[in-house]
This record gives sequence, C-alpha cells and structure tokens, in this order.
Amino acid sequence: MKIKNILVLFVIGLVIFSCKKDDDDSDNYDAAGQSIIDDSVLIDYLKTHYLNEEDGGIWTITNGETPLIGQVNTQDIIYNDVAYKLYYLRQNEGSSIAPSAVDSIYATYTGMLLDSTVFDSKTTFSWNIGSSPAILSGLIPGWQYGFSNFKGGTVVQNEDESFDFEDYGKGILFIPSGLAYRNISQGLIEKNSPLIFEIELKNVNLIDHDLDGVDSKFEDLNGDNNFTNDDTDEDGIYNYLDDDDDGDGVLTIDEDANGDGDPTNDDSNSNGIPDYLDNTTK
Repeated sequence: MKIKNILVLFVIGLVIFSCKKDDDDSDNYDAAGQSIIDDSVLIDYLKTHYLNEEDGGIWTITNGETPLIGQVNTQDIIYNDVAYKLYYLRQNEGSSIAPSAVDSIYATYTGMLLDSTVFDSKTTFSWNIGSSPAILSGLIPGWQYGFSNFKGGTVVQNEDESFDFEDYGKGILFIPSGLAYRNISQGLIEKNSPLIFEIELKNVNLIDHDLDGVDSKFEDLNGDNNFTNDDTDEDGIYNYLDDDDDGDGVLTIDEDANGDGDPTNDDSNSNGIPDYLDNTTK
C-alpha cells in the first residue's frame, strides 16, 4: 500500500474545520475508550509500514524494511480531560519559529486515511483564527498540537518578485480520531477514523490578538497550547485577549520600563515576574 504524495499550497491559520455534532451517537461518545482503540490502531499501522525514501510514500512492510514505529516521535496530549497520543515523523524541523494554536501559517498538506485514500486536496484556503476562543472548538485539535512540532522556513525573494521558502518544516502527522472528527462521518472520512497528514510548514506568522505588545504565542503561560486557561488577573478574559493582563489598570503595552517594545523583559522589583503580569508594579 502506498500513500500518494500530493502537496497542496494554501494559506491557513492551523485549521481543518470539524463538522457539527449532528450524529445522535455524539452524546454517548466514549472519548477515553476510543482513544485507547485509536492508539492501538496507529501503533499497528506504524509497526507495519515504512517510509520509502525514494518516492516519499508510505508502504506496507514486505521485505524487512525499517518500520515507522522506530522513527516517529510521540506527543502526549490532554484534551477535554482525555489523554491522547499523537505521532509525528519530523523529516525536517524547520529554521524559524514554531506556531501555536492561535497563529497563522503558510503550509502545504495532504490528508489521508490509513488505507491511503486522499480525502482533502484543496488548492486554495484562506483563514484567520480571529479573536473568539469559541472558534477553537471548531478546529481539529490534532492540527493545533501537531504543527507546533515544526518550524517555518526562510523566505527567499526571487528576481520576478515572487517568493519561495528554504529549510522549512516537513513531516507527517498521525492523528487519533478524538483529535479529528471523533465519531462523526465527514465526506470520505468514516467516524472514528485516525488521520494522516503529510505537511510542509513554509512560514509562520505570529499574531498579537489583543495588540498588547506580547505575541499571543507567548501568552500561553503554562505551555499546554490551550489559550483558554490562562487568565492572570482572573477577570474572565484570557491573557491572549486581555490588554491589561495583571488587571492593575495599566495596559500591558505600557508596562515596558526599558522602552524596547517588549513588555516580557521588564521586572522592576526583580521578583522574577514581568511587570505586565505583576499587579504590584505599574
């Protein structure tokens, strides 16, 4: 079995939209149980398939080839209180910066089922995550987490004013169904289907949603790639949307004592907490 290598260029904001929960079985969905099943299926797949270096395809092992299971990395993820394992093969890490779940990226991808069926080959797709945290629930979490393991490349300007990229992130994501479409069928994707994505992360655009001088990526203080559980002043506004993160009445962008435009490196009382997160300093 060979997975076709079809890479489609488009601009995205880490988004493959999930479908609405219109399946009557959704309310009875056993996410934890399905996670265990998916992991077993993915491990079996990774043990029985290998990456063909000549054509870049994934083939079934028939002659002692090196299985993917020994080449992939494992990403442990807690999503909606359920533990998942996402596997990724990093063929090239990239050279710039890794995106977070709220950033925009310029990337190519091919989405496939475990039987090699290509289910997504869109040629154009433009999207921006916006500022509403509700949008996060409408995305496939596997993309939000998976792309964070890669970095963008270097932009190269051509003589004809077009551009290209060098040393960009490249790899393959193996995503359990619970971080994709769960138990709801979506086009060619049957319910409870783990997915594979071949990706090339060309470029990353960090976004400062609240325009407070701190890119949203760095407002995930606990580093779990979930931007809806970081609220320093507990005012009900997530840090990445809050222009006064510590609630001291001084805008975050103005808590820049050294005037370098970066509020994250100012600590007036030397207590180890940046001024913009410390309501005892203004």
